[in-house]
Formats: sequence, structure tokens, C-alpha cells
Amino acid sequence: MTFFSLILFFSSTFFLDLTSQEPDIQKGKSLFNSQCAACHKLNRKLVGPALKGVSAKYEKEWLYSWIKNSSALIKSGDEQAVAIYEEYNKVAMNAFPNLSNDDIDNILAYTDYVPPKPAAPVGGAPVVEDSGSSTTYDIILLLLSFILIVLVVLLFLINKTLKNIISQNGVVADDKAYKKGIPIWKAFIQNQFLVLVSVVILLLSSAYFAYGYMLQIGVDQGYMPIQPIHYSHKIHSGANQIECQYCHSSAKKSKHSGIPSLNVCMNCHENIAEYNGEEDLEKGYTKDFYTNEIKKLYKAVGWDEDSQSYTGDTEPVKWVRIHNLPDFVYFNHAQHVTVAGVDCQKCHGPVEEMEILYQYSPLTMGWCIDCHRETNVKVKDNEYYTKIHEELSKKYGVEELTAAQMGGLECGKCHY
Repeated sequence: MTFFSLILFFSSTFFLDLTSQEPDIQKGKSLFNSQCAACHKLNRKLVGPALKGVSAKYEKEWLYSWIKNSSALIKSGDEQAVAIYEEYNKVAMNAFPNLSNDDIDNILAYTDYVPPKPAAPVGGAPVVEDSGSSTTYDIILLLLSFILIVLVVLLFLINKTLKNIISQNGVVADDKAYKKGIPIWKAFIQNQFLVLVSVVILLLSSAYFAYGYMLQIGVDQGYMPIQPIHYSHKIHSGANQIECQYCHSSAKKSKHSGIPSLNVCMNCHENIAEYNGEEDLEKGYTKDFYTNEIKKLYKAVGWDEDSQSYTGDTEPVKWVRIHNLPDFVYFNHAQHVTVAGVDCQKCHGPVEEMEILYQYSPLTMGWCIDCHRETNVKVKDNEYYTKIHEELSKKYGVEELTAAQMGGLECGKCHY
């Protein structure tokens, strides 16, 4: 081999290495859905065999030949091809000569892909700040810190000034300490006024931090528990645009919104046994993942897919409650949803975007009061408010009334 041939050989090899790419799982998914999904599933037989992990069962070169022209491989007498042909009632697979080896590699990468298990979220839920009085508390703390700094500076300046005066006017025996210079900490201790002020500031600062800590007790904003059956509001409320009150029907006529019974789920899922929507492979939310959650629902209600009937063997689902107000707080969903016409998202946030539901709002008293002060009551075509609206509009000299002006700040409205 000549020197020129060697250079050409290594150059072409290097170029091929640069142009070669890893299989693309997303492209493989698209190809699988468009070319294969009519006859194959990943984890169970359909018209053809399940394709999960198929690359581990057969040689890749054999798979190229089989997918591009299975009939030719059967006619050649290939043992594996004939065995599959016999197993599936002598129905040959469609030929796909349009698929390149790279396309097939992408499909195989998708069928081999094992997604990570969805991890429990840690601090992943965005939160809405409680406007309350946090700004006021911060201002108070800054003022206290500023006063303490000013006092320390004054003490230092006074001590330095006294030393200068004594050194200029002569020193008596009792003033030797000043001539040598008293440490600032000792001068601080000897000044009873500064000690008293410092103790007061220390106590006030401690009370500030203690009060701030206690304000967070019982505030579970961002709480996002993992439920025994994964329920995606993003799919149901977002992609499928199911109304909130279809499932939470009691919200419009009861104090509580209620947890939907599994019979409500089965209204749809008697006929929807598999998930065929969008996937998130990186987070592990695949078709198989969602389909397995539907199986959990079937097990809980005792639904037999084969006979399409209920067996009577049920298992209770221990849902984890997310939104939970204290016992001394009265909140009526019907008053807000039906009478006031408040949207669910006002309190619960963009549930149509939540894969895992979490507590969006702080649900504190300050948060409720701010809402009552800012929200105008919808009085149009609402006979409940007609008379009182006319009277209060004259009293306040306004055309629109907030919930606060309608009595929404009275203690007895929420605590009785």
C-alpha cells in the first residue's frame, strides 16, 4: 500500500468517525409511532410481538434484513425468520425498504431505552410569596441593626474623645486607665445605658426571628406529595381540557371540593386502557409509565380488562391530602366558586400545567385578606348581592365593591 493510500485510508476512517452519531431516541420514537405502532407494542403482543429489548434477541444485521424485507428472508429459509412466520399464523411483516440502517438504529434505541423512575420532587414547586407583612418585618430588623451600629460607633468615638481630652489636660491617678486606653468592650460594659439599650435590641431581634419562625408553622406552600396512583393534571386538565368541576363536582355546591371517587375515573378509563399521548423520556413519564398507573386504577376498582367487568375485589386508595386548612378556619368552596365566580386557578394555581399537583398558594390569613381587599365582587346578574350592593355603593361612593367592603374582613366570616 502506497503512502498516499495510507493517508487516504486514515482520512476516510477519521471522517467516518466524525460523521457517525449516536442513535437518536426521540427520532426513534417518532419512527416507531408512524411505522411500527399499528402492529407492535413495547411490552405486549399485538398483531406482532412485543418489541421491548428486541435488539438483544437478534443480530443487528439480521434485523436490518428482516425489517427491510421480511418475505425475502423467509423465502431464503432463515430459521429465525421462518419461526416468527410460523408463530404468527404465517402472516409476513410489511416490508420497509424506505428505512435506512440509521433509522432502524434509532427505532431500536427507542425500544431498548429504559427511562429513569420519576423521582420525588425536592423543592421543585414554584411558590407564590405571601405579601402579608414580611416587608414591614424586614424594615424593623434593619432599623434595629442600624441603631445598634450607631450606638457602637458613638461609644467608640466618645471613648476616643475622652482619651484625647485627658491626654491634653493632664492625668490624675484615677485617670491612668484612660491614658493607657480602656478596651472598647470594657468601656461598653461600664456604660449602663448602652448595656440596657443593647439588651433591649437583642430581645427585640430575638422576638423578631422567633415570630418569623412561628409564622411559618402550618404554612405548606409548595407541598408536593407523591400519590399512590400518579394522576397528571397536566394531561387531564391541560391536554384533554377536562373541566375541574367534572371531577370535583361538589366544589360548586358544598363546603368541600371533595376527592373524586374512582367511579368518576372509570367513566373514561373503562375504554381507555393505554396512554397514547405525549411522553417525557428524560423525566421517565413514558407511555408504559402512564399505562401502568391505569392498571393500578383497574386493580383498585376491581376491573377485569379481559371480561370488561367488575370482579368485586377492590382495594382502597390512600390519597395524600395536599390542601389542609386549620380546624378553626371556615372556608366554603360553593360561596367562592358559585356565588363569587372565583376561578379554581386563583387559589390552586395553573393546575393544567402541573404534572404533580402541589400547594400553589400559602393559604395564610394575610393572603386571604389581601385577596378580599383586591377582588371586586361580581354582582352582575347575581340577585344575592343586588340590594346590599346598592346600599354599600352609596356608602363608599363607588360603583364596584371589593369583598372587604362587603364584609369580607369580619372575623366571624371565617372564624365561628
